[in-house]
Formats: sequence, structure tokens, C-alpha cells
Amino acid sequence: MKGLNQGQDGGSAPSAHDANKSHATPVWDVTVLTGRSTAAAEAEREAVSRAEQSIGRAAAILRDGGTVAFPTETVYGLGADARNTEAVEAIFKAKGRPSDNPLIVHIADTSQLDGLVTEVSDTARRLMAAFWPGPLTLVLPLRPGVLSPRVTAGLTTVGIRMPDHPIALKLIGESGCPVAAPSANRSGRPSPTLASHVEEDLSGLIDGILDGGPTGVGLESTVVQVQEDGSVTVLRPGGITSEQLAAASGTAVTTDPGIERSPDEEEIVAPKSPGMKYTHYAPKGALTIVQGGTPEQVSGWIDEQLKAAAARGERTGVMAFEEHIGRYAADCVQSLGSLAGLEAAAHRLYAALRRMDEEGVTFILSEACPEEGLGAAIMNRLRKAAGQRVVRL
Repeated sequence: MKGLNQGQDGGSAPSAHDANKSHATPVWDVTVLTGRSTAAAEAEREAVSRAEQSIGRAAAILRDGGTVAFPTETVYGLGADARNTEAVEAIFKAKGRPSDNPLIVHIADTSQLDGLVTEVSDTARRLMAAFWPGPLTLVLPLRPGVLSPRVTAGLTTVGIRMPDHPIALKLIGESGCPVAAPSANRSGRPSPTLASHVEEDLSGLIDGILDGGPTGVGLESTVVQVQEDGSVTVLRPGGITSEQLAAASGTAVTTDPGIERSPDEEEIVAPKSPGMKYTHYAPKGALTIVQGGTPEQVSGWIDEQLKAAAARGERTGVMAFEEHIGRYAADCVQSLGSLAGLEAAAHRLYAALRRMDEEGVTFILSEACPEEGLGAAIMNRLRKAAGQRVVRL
């Protein structure tokens, strides 16, 4: 067993999971545990048994200091024991993640909080009661010495959440450890909403993948911090909207201005939470968002740019909403669903970005959406993916 505390980083003999790094990462199908199985009773019992054994194997890997990708209700996460510095460093190495970008710690029960944080305010407890398990991360004061310093990037706080997914909860519970887990993708790439996305980015670099089928929300969790006056600050928009936070907390909700800093500004400001720094979620092609004006103006401008790009020899792509999708001709056209229900856009966004890569698209234009409710998180991710390149008509 590798050392669990931040001071226990001495050398040790290579473990079984270290030896596997040169090979393709094993993928364990545990979709039967999501409750979506249509198999006959006997076949389902056998599948459940195999899935539970796979989760037990993955939990043992975490206890032994390895890394495992697993599904949550938001995106797939790449987990390691948050107390084990060597294990946490393996996350950064596999992802190519900047070392000053903190990680979120995942728990399976609120009783685990006592050993991790020094205080939970009344406002934070109201938010937990409303949204845990679920896509909400709370930044709380860290109890000194209990986590690897690599998890917090030197901060005195830690982001904690309880995922709303049966496989994630079972894995965390069986591992017996708080699990540090960013999204299971190479740093800067679109986050994974399928196990195949994890394989594409990280196969051979991590120790296992639990395949639980497609994720639900499709965007990472909302990250918030409760201030001394009881108000709530959103550090990263996500599946829980500001309107929902205000209703549940009974307090004012504001947004940290650092959420939308330009790439140049990001370099001089330490992030308070994941998702506040660096160009994230980016496809390989150049992405620009087109915002403002009437739908006719937007589609007309996009059409002109697509034709010009094609004339330059670019391979073109468009991401648009269902109401306008028929207006576009490009090498790859991806629907984000209807503007009337942005849940579909949240669910489809990262898969659409990855589809652009699969099609070899080099020039991508995307429609914008209103920034109320879930639209705030969608536009945040789009701007990050585009490196803040936005054309306003």
C-alpha cells in the first residue's frame, strides 16, 4: 500500500497498476448498475455480479494509489485517493493538467465532511440539503494535513461534492477514501461524456475505466463558495443555476468576475476553483462564437464565413440550435438541441466538439444562446472552448 498522507511520499516497489501503464487501459462495463438494463432476469443477475466485481477491483486500485475513470451525472471523472500525493500527481501527469489548478474531492456520504473540513455554514448546509447528491461543488475551509497539497494547489479551502450517480457513489464508498477527480480528459480537451471519450484521451495512461454509459447533465458541476455574510458566490456555472441557488439558500447569489477572464488575464491570477483558469474544453479546430443580432443576421454572417473558409481549403463545422440548423451547409453540422430546452445543449455540447475533431474540422462557428438559467453554464463552456473568441453582431 502506498503512503496515504502528504508526507508519505517515499519510494516503493512498483505496484500492479504501475506495470499496466504501458498497455491499453482496461474498460469494465458496469452499465447494468445504472438501472437501464433490458436483459432477462438471469442474465441481468450475472451482469450485476460482474459489474460489482469490476467496481470492487476499481476501488482496490484507488486504495492502492492508482487512477480510475468513472461516470458521474455530469461528466466522467478521473479519480485517485485525495490523501495520497503520488496518486494525485498521477492525475496531473495523465491529464497534462497545470499544477496550480485545484481538484474537486468527491465523497459518498456527508459524514465524510467532518474529517475534511473545519466548518460548514448554515447556508452551505441548506445547499447540501437541496442539491446533494447532485452537480454542486461547495468550496469549504480545509482541515489542515488531511489531503495532499496537490489537491488544493496551496489553497486553504477545498471543493467537495457528492455525485448523483450509483456507480460513482458505490466506487467512492467501497474505496474508503475521499476521491479527487477532475474530468477524465487530456487538459484543455472537451470533457468526456462517454467512456469512449476517456479511452480516446487517456488509454494507456490510467489504470482503469468504469463504463457506465452516457452521462446525464453533460456539463461539470456548479462550484460555489459561501461568504462570511452568508451570500453565495458562483466560481463556476454548471448544472445548478444561480436561480436555483438563490431559491434554496435564501440569500444573494453573485458571480465571481474571474469566471470570464481573458487568457492573458488568467496567467496572473491564481484560480479559486477548477474551471476558472486556462482555455478549457477546446476542439482541435479554431472555434468562434457568433452572438447578437437577429437569427437571420447570425445565420447570414455564419454562411458567408463558412463559404470563405471553404474557399481557403478549410474543413468547416457549425454548431447551431434546432430552430436554425437547416440554414447551414458545412462539412460537419452539429445540433445543440432546441433553444426552448437548453438541457439538450448541455448534454450534447462536449460530444459535438469531439465530433468536430473526429471529422477533421479546422474552422468552427457556433451560435450563442441566452445566458439565463442553464444558458450561463453553456456559454461559459463555449467561451472557454473558443479561447474567448466571440464575434458580436
